[in-house]
Amino acid sequence: MFHHTHPYAPYIPEGSTKLIVGTLPPPRFTTREFKPGDVDFCYGSRDGQLWPILNRIFDLDLNFETTQEAIDERKSFLKRTGIGICDIVDMARREKIDASDLGMQQVELRDLIKILGDHISVTTLLFMGGNSKNGPEYFFRKLIKKYGLSYEVVSPVVPRVHAFTLPNSHRQIKTVSLTAPSGAANRAVGSLQSYKDLKAKNPEMNTIDFRVLQYRPYFRS
Repeated sequence: MFHHTHPYAPYIPEGSTKLIVGTLPPPRFTTREFKPGDVDFCYGSRDGQLWPILNRIFDLDLNFETTQEAIDERKSFLKRTGIGICDIVDMARREKIDASDLGMQQVELRDLIKILGDHISVTTLLFMGGNSKNGPEYFFRKLIKKYGLSYEVVSPVVPRVHAFTLPNSHRQIKTVSLTAPSGAANRAVGSLQSYKDLKAKNPEMNTIDFRVLQYRPYFRS
């Protein structure tokens, strides 16, 4: 069974107000067997869509290559904008070596509640996916249940928004469950009525265009 450990520690620049929260990068990032176009950093898979989406939202002109320059560009952007990255899964085991969230077994989570306690400027968690099994919101619900915290609905419409209060404080944290920036989630995007409505008005729209529109207000606010 493949021991899939997260290859990157949380990257949380000082003063960050938002945290990007996902699960695990593809196994090749753990084994250090990169493909051309991969970036050796969080969400660096050439098949992933987060950095292409952010590239468009912020007009970044990023490089998509396995170089230190590409890593530095992403770190510099995160520092400038007060955005950190702290995926919730620390490690998992897999029978099949792939990037499927559903394929993760014996999952060990990072303690996001403790991490939030250590980073007092953070007010928002941006989940890269929703509450489907083994998604980031799914695991986060398990974590806050362990702490006995109340998870209140702020908006039930996709992207769903919730809020909770950290233990032993009055500090409220908002969570936003964005549509996952992966090719596997394209079918889910295609089934959304909001996407169908937009595509009816603009037949040229695709699933990345839709994510750009969905992500922009939460990353830029």
